[in-house]
Amino acid sequence: MIKYLSVIEMSKIWYELIHEDKKTKARYGILHTPHGDVETPMFMPVGTLATVKYISPEELKEMGSGVILSNTYHLWLRPGEDVVANAGGLQKFMNYKGPMLTDSGGFQVFSLADNRKIKEEGVYFKNHLNGERLFLSPEKSIEIQNKLDSDIAMSFDECVGFPHTRKYVEESVERTLRWAKRGKDAHKNEKQALFGICQGGEFEDLRKYSTTKTVEMDFDGYSIGGTALGEPKDIMHKMIEYTVKYLPEDKPRYLMGVGTPEDLLEGVLRGVDMFDCVFPTRVARHGAILTSKGKINIRDKKYEYDLSRLDENCDCPTCKNYTKSYLRHLYKCEEGLGKRLLSLHNLRFLLKLSEDMRKAIQEDRFLEFKKEFMDKYGQGKPTTLIK
Repeated sequence: MIKYLSVIEMSKIWYELIHEDKKTKARYGILHTPHGDVETPMFMPVGTLATVKYISPEELKEMGSGVILSNTYHLWLRPGEDVVANAGGLQKFMNYKGPMLTDSGGFQVFSLADNRKIKEEGVYFKNHLNGERLFLSPEKSIEIQNKLDSDIAMSFDECVGFPHTRKYVEESVERTLRWAKRGKDAHKNEKQALFGICQGGEFEDLRKYSTTKTVEMDFDGYSIGGTALGEPKDIMHKMIEYTVKYLPEDKPRYLMGVGTPEDLLEGVLRGVDMFDCVFPTRVARHGAILTSKGKINIRDKKYEYDLSRLDENCDCPTCKNYTKSYLRHLYKCEEGLGKRLLSLHNLRFLLKLSEDMRKAIQEDRFLEFKKEFMDKYGQGKPTTLIK
């Protein structure tokens, strides 16, 4: 089903649903943006401070990256939104030739819980760099994102961890809905799309309530928030399903903060289009490598004399040019090149997985592909979907 849009709508983004897998809820589409079209499902590398650690913007494009993500809270502190605006927006500031998405700062409400206080008007933070008092409201978050000029901005929400009492989640959902309305009213950048964020914890009725109320506000896309925060995998899968069933088919669906291969497969199975996570680069810096035969740790002594490549099925520069023995040497010596080469590989691995998933969906064989991948990856498990 293709949605025909006005010129004003097309100046932001729009989602084109091309094909749905016949056996699952997996879907293939195209996200049209002012900085180019991107196929979905897709994994978005995270460049918190307008940089993906150890990888240049040019290399990101060469390895097949589409949308990349930066963080509003951290860019607000360094270098400041006015510095980025002076350069002409995020893409020009960092020289990235593709679409960008900015998180709202909502995740920091969770991750910096020891240094913040939530009020109806917004969140008061203690600056983790110098101890100064900061205040971030829904309006301020949108104002910053308008100046950063990303293709996609996110609503400011409260990201609630797991577990939490039902009473607290109820209060948080209502607050996030009020903040979503305030942020939408404050949004002034007509070239920039704005996504709403659906919360509700592990509670099915609260997920339904949050999602239906957020959809009523008519955002350009929708995010599934509050997952991958310590809950068991089966609960995370239910949280996704509880949300997706109430989302419109003609808008993109974004599962926030999720990035392991198995989680990407489970999310796509349930109808998710977009994912982001620091996972591939963060674990690479600690020696953990993703391969088609499962995860390995380059620190292991068994790789000391191993002249094979990280993954014979990978087309990244690291696998084309370097051996496990050399990469282990770089890592053990704490050389920056080692972290860089391992990060390149892990990112390319997830981008290639996204490419393969898109192909499988178009061929109506996503379930078969998922099983084949997980059997080789070493974590194959039967999948149960909620009816």
